[in-house]
Amino acid sequence: MNARIALALALAALGLWTAAGFLPALIWAAILATTLWPLYTTFSQRITSGPSTAAALIFTLIVALVLFTPMALAIYQIAEQGDVLVGWVKRAGESGVEVPDWLARLPIAAESLQQWWRNNLSDPKAATAWLKTINMDDASNLLRTFGAQLLHRLFLMFFSLVALFVLLRNGRLLASRFLETCDKLFGEAGEGLMEKMVQATRGTVNGTVLVAAGEGLLIGVGYLIAGVPNAIIFTILTTALAMLPFGAWAAFSAAALLLASSGGSGAAAAAVFIWGAIVMFAGDHFVWPTLVGDSARLPFLLAFVGIFGGLAAFGLMGLFLGPVIMAALMVVWREWIFRPVVSDTAA
Repeated sequence: MNARIALALALAALGLWTAAGFLPALIWAAILATTLWPLYTTFSQRITSGPSTAAALIFTLIVALVLFTPMALAIYQIAEQGDVLVGWVKRAGESGVEVPDWLARLPIAAESLQQWWRNNLSDPKAATAWLKTINMDDASNLLRTFGAQLLHRLFLMFFSLVALFVLLRNGRLLASRFLETCDKLFGEAGEGLMEKMVQATRGTVNGTVLVAAGEGLLIGVGYLIAGVPNAIIFTILTTALAMLPFGAWAAFSAAALLLASSGGSGAAAAAVFIWGAIVMFAGDHFVWPTLVGDSARLPFLLAFVGIFGGLAAFGLMGLFLGPVIMAALMVVWREWIFRPVVSDTAA
């Protein structure tokens, strides 16, 4: 028996080592499959009268569309601004760039920023000298590294979608086998542990999506009131990026800068940033942990530690793994360690 256990552990370790590069993609696929399974079963009942290969494929394509659309919008916006940046650099080297009107309307450090602009960008010679201080070799290396990382991430996302399709197509069989394994290893308590972890996963993902949607819509209202250009697109991007750490901060900061640079008042741009910061602070530090904690049946403190501790320990994936780990810990503590002992002897 000991030899069989040792062999099983060795094979499991070897399998994990072999699949190490694909583990993040597999974990993402498992999180998506666990969260979307109730929605997928309803979808498959209407499409093919139950889970099937065709239903799994169509559902996976819909998920891919939902995931790739915000990314495509973001890349399109970056490409548009890239053309503007190239034109700005060329103009700065040829004739200099006058101090823009919006710089004088900034509520903070307007005078010092205008003086720096005059010294470095208004005069063509000074602008050329300043641009030469930028190491183009380092910039090129940075772009090449970014491009390679982007391709790698896109490949992992594609692999996650393939794994999601497989998990949806064989979901019931995989779930039954997994529960049988937990039952053999841990008994009935193992099935309860898996149930709590599934609940924590669904609660965390649903809470994250719901809070991100609320944050994006509230910040989007601020865009419309302040007159941010392309406010609808910025609202969509902010909602999508709100699911990522500091993603929404980058979105509403860019919106505030665009508003200031396109002729809007500095006060309106500052109001956009301040409103976005207030919404994100309240949503991320109070609403989100409370909602996730209620869904996963975790106390507020453990939900808070699980979310932000998981983020620090595992990166983006930790947003979902952290609460799941805390929920599993609570199950072990409540039901395994402090489970009442039933006496087998009659009183």
